[in-house]
Amino acid sequence: MMVHAHRALMAIPVRLTLRSFASSAAALKWEGGVSMVQGASRGIGLEFVKQLLEKNEKGHVIATCRNPTGATGLLELKNEFAERLNILPLDVTVESTIEESAKSITESHGSLNLLINASGILSIPSVLQPETTLSKVNKSSMMLSYEVNAVGPILVIKHMWPLLKAGGGFGTERDVAVVANLSARVGSIGDNRLGGWHSYRASKAALNQLTKTISVEFARKKDPVACILLHPGTVDTDLSRPFQRNVPADKLFTKEFSVQKLLTIINSTKQQDNGKFFAWDGQEIPW
Repeated sequence: MMVHAHRALMAIPVRLTLRSFASSAAALKWEGGVSMVQGASRGIGLEFVKQLLEKNEKGHVIATCRNPTGATGLLELKNEFAERLNILPLDVTVESTIEESAKSITESHGSLNLLINASGILSIPSVLQPETTLSKVNKSSMMLSYEVNAVGPILVIKHMWPLLKAGGGFGTERDVAVVANLSARVGSIGDNRLGGWHSYRASKAALNQLTKTISVEFARKKDPVACILLHPGTVDTDLSRPFQRNVPADKLFTKEFSVQKLLTIINSTKQQDNGKFFAWDGQEIPW
């Protein structure tokens, strides 16, 4: 009996070691790491894809958007980086498309080292406009903002979680995998001095709280993943263009500048940064 018990005990660490080795080998297959950019068809998301491919000649990128066939910018990058860029359909308002993307990435890559949630809405002609006063608040606008800006990114993290745990920092200079959710300074309750923009502010505040909550769970389970929130500044994109009139010239950033700054923060992220909210210049933003 003692011999059998000894054999059983010896078998446990061997199996765990082999499983750990297999996971590490799968992750290390992708030298340079595997990054996913959700909301990559244009604006900041597209610029993230571009810079990730250009600045890391060994890195692989998975770009997702609602309609890949109409994403001309992504298709141009695919022509240039055919071996290192995969494009998948994903709509943050349809959870089944998130599940399908996760399955596809599991089969093709097996792990992720970086997830950037870049999608977001501020205004849609005849559908959604930032509210300058309480009297202009309506339920449909608030629910749509919440669904796209807060719920969608969290569902993406939910389904990509196993891939991030499997990837960790393998293939990168980081010790951990990183989840970077694009938030906004207007989502800070402590920094709100001007009011207005009720739906957008509230949806980004919800994203902040949800991300913070996830970061606590990751830490408790000792997962090799750090969740951070990023404020890109006011960037010259389709999202901000209708509202740039009063933005000082030196406070309106190009996509190239903003993404360069944000990637610097992402690439230097450590485990102790888990759950923090950073502006483009690396300064922490109050909740």
